[in-house]
Amino acid sequence: MAEEAILGYLEHHEEITDSGQFAADRALDHNEVVNVIKSLHGFRYVDAQDIKKEAWVLTDEGKTYAAAGSPEVQLFLAVPTEGSIPKEELQKKLDPSVFKIGCSQAGKNKWVEMGKQVSRKVEHVEDKIKDLLLRIQEGQAVGKDDVNTLKARKLIVLQTWKGYSVRKGPNYAPKRKKVATDLTRENLQRSDWKELEFKEYNFNAKGPPSECGCLHPLMKVKKQLKDIFLQMGFEEMPTNNYVESSFWNFDALFQPQQHPARDSHDTFFLQAPSTTQELPEDYVERVKHVHESGGYGSRGYGYDWKIEEAKKNVLRTHTTAVSSRMLFALAQQGFAPKRYFSIDRVFRNEAVDRTHLAEFHQIEGLVCDRGLTLGHLIGVLEDFFSRLGMSKLKFKPAYNPYTEPSMEIFSYHDGLGKWVEIGNSGMFRPEMLRPMGLPEDVNVIAWGLSLERPTMILYGIDNIRDLFGHKVDLSLMKRNPICRIGI
Repeated sequence: MAEEAILGYLEHHEEITDSGQFAADRALDHNEVVNVIKSLHGFRYVDAQDIKKEAWVLTDEGKTYAAAGSPEVQLFLAVPTEGSIPKEELQKKLDPSVFKIGCSQAGKNKWVEMGKQVSRKVEHVEDKIKDLLLRIQEGQAVGKDDVNTLKARKLIVLQTWKGYSVRKGPNYAPKRKKVATDLTRENLQRSDWKELEFKEYNFNAKGPPSECGCLHPLMKVKKQLKDIFLQMGFEEMPTNNYVESSFWNFDALFQPQQHPARDSHDTFFLQAPSTTQELPEDYVERVKHVHESGGYGSRGYGYDWKIEEAKKNVLRTHTTAVSSRMLFALAQQGFAPKRYFSIDRVFRNEAVDRTHLAEFHQIEGLVCDRGLTLGHLIGVLEDFFSRLGMSKLKFKPAYNPYTEPSMEIFSYHDGLGKWVEIGNSGMFRPEMLRPMGLPEDVNVIAWGLSLERPTMILYGIDNIRDLFGHKVDLSLMKRNPICRIGI
């Protein structure tokens, strides 16, 4: 109906000056009229020009005051003509927002005397605010100062209306001719294709994007890091055990059973199954002895080590639990120099904020060989991080229960203009390695960092919850480019 009305009107008139008025006169939906005008304009049946009108309209609060009166007048009328009223009693007679605004505006206008008792200072007031709101509601013009007053009180907002003026186009016809979009077998059989008018073929039109899987930014960075490890001669450790026993996660790493990290506030403990029964007995005894009495140049921790605590199942707090399993297996099958790495999820009972999650990824690398020193560790770290594009490194002494010496790794961030911590490192302690059965002259150097931090830096993300978790926008995966580490 809208299309017939527009084309029919233009057959006898030169122009539709206002699409809004045109729709109102014919009881048509203006949105439908606008859509038809856009379609006709696209096929050059009409030429359309934009019309934009701005008008002040009442907010919901403004509509309320236009009906019931402004807060200051409502408050004034609630005060007795003679005498006064306690402020608490006056407050009960009015809506809380009306009372608050009314006190401010009536006091500002010097209509009432405010105190513990409220009384009138004038006999009669005019509700100018209500009058202005009613005038705007009826489409009448008001002064600039009055508009500024109402706008400051958020009683009116500027509303923009968009429409069109319409004239005949170069392809105008009183009725749109339907063009064919397909040549069918019936057209050929009847030979009526000669009389058909076909829609122009747009060779520049793009087809709909194909639905396909996309890699998450974390997976792109993980792939690049994995390639770097492989180029350096490392082999990947199996990391499919999200659930670990406390023994492999803590005790095998010479971490005491009273350590704060083993508290439920920092670690997720499993309810079912709550414990494990599969631990190597001989190795467990050696670990127990080094915790209680020491050995290999250590005094131990001097406490009563409990197997019940070691058997508790946890969600692994670091992939170093995987490293302890791999090193123990290496010692049992006969030592040979190895380079291992892993990149996978770990879990900690953290308070979630913009930089912390309870579930995240850890990158870990280790080298196991004879005669390794701290100098070898620094050299490997400089090689590894230079491949990530981080050539300026600093090292700071640190403490870890299972490494000595230990170092925090810092890199100079050109964008931030300062040194930022990028990882932790150290040499595994003899108290950890010798009970496994590794030879006396074998040392292990290792380092670790998170996967999320470099990913956030590379992709310009400042909130970890925008990168990983249930609130992530899935379009993040489609619109982000490949990872280009080191460039």
